Formats: sequence, structure tokens, C-alpha cells
Amino acid sequence: MTTENSGDVRLSGISKTYDNGFTAVQPLDLTVPHGSFFALLGASGCGKTTTLRMIAGLEEPSSGTVHLGDQEVTNLPPYKRPVNTVFQSYALFPHLDIFENVAFGLRRRGIKSVKKQVEEMLDLVQLGEQARKKPHQLSGGQQQRVAVARALINHPKVLLLDEPLGALDLKLRRQMQLELKRIQTEVGITFVHVTHDQEEAMTMADTVAVMNAGRVEQLGSPADLYENPQTTFVANFLGTSNLIEAEVDTRSGEDIVLKAGGGKLVLPRARCSAPAQTGGKVLVGIRPEKISLTHADDAGEIPAGRNRITGRIADSSFIGVSTQYVIDSAVCPEFEVYAQNIERDSRLVPGAEVVLHWSPAHTFGLDAAQDIDAGVDTAEEEAA
Repeated sequence: MTTENSGDVRLSGISKTYDNGFTAVQPLDLTVPHGSFFALLGASGCGKTTTLRMIAGLEEPSSGTVHLGDQEVTNLPPYKRPVNTVFQSYALFPHLDIFENVAFGLRRRGIKSVKKQVEEMLDLVQLGEQARKKPHQLSGGQQQRVAVARALINHPKVLLLDEPLGALDLKLRRQMQLELKRIQTEVGITFVHVTHDQEEAMTMADTVAVMNAGRVEQLGSPADLYENPQTTFVANFLGTSNLIEAEVDTRSGEDIVLKAGGGKLVLPRARCSAPAQTGGKVLVGIRPEKISLTHADDAGEIPAGRNRITGRIADSSFIGVSTQYVIDSAVCPEFEVYAQNIERDSRLVPGAEVVLHWSPAHTFGLDAAQDIDAGVDTAEEEAA
């Protein structure tokens, strides 16, 4: 009988330490709700693929248990688990046509009448007209959809995706992100997706677990992780953050007033994950696209109540949808601002004196005891 949580994936105290003493996954408790699209996001070596392989049964955990719904599967071999895995290498049979590749799992189980099921699955991945072609006659994106269809036709409770789009070029990868999300919505089963690509995780997943050094650094919806990072690693790894070292001056109602570079900044108390004691240090964060840039001559036109920083434009790059500025200021030597190219001010060129300003509601506060640059190098390496 199918219960409401029949597709839940529950990891309890799961860990993996290899014989050489390297711990790939620290003890981890994680629940992936039935019917959700869940992403394990992190850089190479963070433990995300090892975690996926322990769910699949391809890696034996050093401790802990794996439950799929009500069934404990920790000691079951992969073929006895109600999961299927799609890898980056499509692993299609080159000598079989697309129809027979998708039908393979059914035929192996001795099912004779496969035509209706295979046709429905090919329609789901929008490849019905390609049924009699061989894999080499399809594009990379089409081959990946065949791999997904072949996995889904066995009706797994959970579909595991290990960097499934890694071999595709950028444009095709973006198309496939939307395709996979559509397929998951239509079939309604649990997808667990491993990726190092921040945009991919944010586009597709309902919930993202950001992994770092074998631990889940933060878990939440894409919007929550981006808007409310709890650590410097998440703030820097997911997009770009300007982080300013500041000192707590006073606490005023629901706000914290901070001193930074001779000026003052306001931080909503609800958006500060650090202990904010008067005289204590806090890292103040603001995303580059939340900031407005005004030439110093027009500073009097900036509305009251906004956080302000003065500086000088050190560099600017026109990238089509926006112009990216680097500002040299007393609070941060390389403050980044992304300004949409709607009405460009021709005075905003390198050397110009400017005022950066933004709503205090967009500011977040982090514990200053952390490494301010955590995640920066990692994000750059993964983007390279």
C-alpha cells in the first residue's frame, strides 16, 4: 500500500569514511520529502556524490541508515532498492534504437507487452518521433532525455540524478533544466539531483542543500538561501556578496545600527544570524544587484532611510543586461554593484565619485568569526 511518505528519502546519521582515513561525508541527517525536487549543491569533493551513491546503494555507509519511505534499505543491494540513477554519461546502448533502450528495463523483468508504456514515456520526454533512431543520431540533450525515460519507466520511488547536464553546452543545459523540472512535475516522484552548478540548482529544485566539506552548510528554498545566507560560505558560493566588517553601535527597536568606515549602516535584527552585542563585530552583507549607484553630485536626491556608502568607481564592465561596477570605498576595497541598463548615467565611469545606497531590508548580518572569503575560491573554480 502506498502511504503519503512512500517516496520520502530519510538519511539518519549517515557518514562515509574511507580506509585511508578521509571522511567524505560527516554524520548527516536529511529528509527529502515525497514528490519534491531536491538538489545537493556543492563544489567538487564536498560529499554530494558520495551521499547520492549511498542512497543508491553504490557506496556502503560507515554509519547511519537510509530509509526510502517506510523501508530501510541500508543493507540492500542497488537492484533491490526502488531507485534509479541517471548519470552524466548517458550509458545508452549504442546498438539498440531509442525505443529498445527505454524498453530494456521492462524486457529484463520479463514484461512482454511494452509498446504502450514505452510510447507514453517517449511522449513524456517529447521524443516520440525519434523512437527508431540510434543514440548517435540524437543530440546530447535528446540522449539525456532518453536516459531519464529509461529510468522512469521502471516506476522508481526516487530518481537520482548525478550531474546529469554536465556534458551539455550552456544553452542546451538551460533548456534541459526546464525540461527536467517539467518532467518531475508531471510524474510527481521524488528527484534528488547532484550538481556543482548554482544556477542549475536554483532553477530546478524546490529545496537545496548546500554542502561543504562533507556537511550540509545550509538547507532551504533557493530564494531563502540566496536572500538569507547563514554563513559566509553560502553567501559567497551562491552568487556574489559584498561583505563588510562592521561594529555594533546601538540597537534600536527592530534594527541594529552598525559603524563601518566612519559611517553608519542599519541592519534589521531579524536578518542577522550573528550574536549582535554592542561593541561586537558583525559581517554586513549586501548583494550587488540590490544596490543603487548615484553620482556624488546628485547625492541630495537619495531618499532618507537608505544605507549609504561613498566611494570611487575603479572599474566597469558592460555585459548587456547590466553594467558591473567595482567601487573602491573606505568599507570595502572592491565593492561590486550590478546596475541594470535601463537609463545609463554617462558620468558613471572609472574615477567618478559615487554614493552606493540600498534599502536596509536587503541587508543581512553574519558572524564575524567566520572567514570572510569562505566559498569565494570554490565558486570561482566551479565557474571556470
